[in-house]
Amino acid sequence: MKEVTVQELKQKIDNKEDFQLIDVRETFEYETSNLNGENIPLGGLLIEADKISKDKPVIMQCRSGKRSAAAVMQLEQMLGFDNLYNLKGGILAWQEAYDPNMPVY
Repeated sequence: MKEVTVQELKQKIDNKEDFQLIDVRETFEYETSNLNGENIPLGGLLIEADKISKDKPVIMQCRSGKRSAAAVMQLEQMLGFDNLYNLKGGILAWQEAYDPNMPVY
């Protein structure tokens, strides 16, 4: 599975690169704190797969990187995606590296 670090994600954001960020946490988690990605909870991911780009890099993220890793595996195995990356450490890693005041649970 391909992964990106929070440092690589920040560089992509700062460079205004063309990619899609998808947050697979539940809506209430997303509302607590997020990185401005699109919220598609893991449970509905396959149903809403048409919202996921196939022609540019897509970074999947969650709280710690576990659910987003499951999301990457589901989409690769069931729907043949090959442009997915898991955000290593999730929003917890982002908070630690860049935003210590970000509310996480």
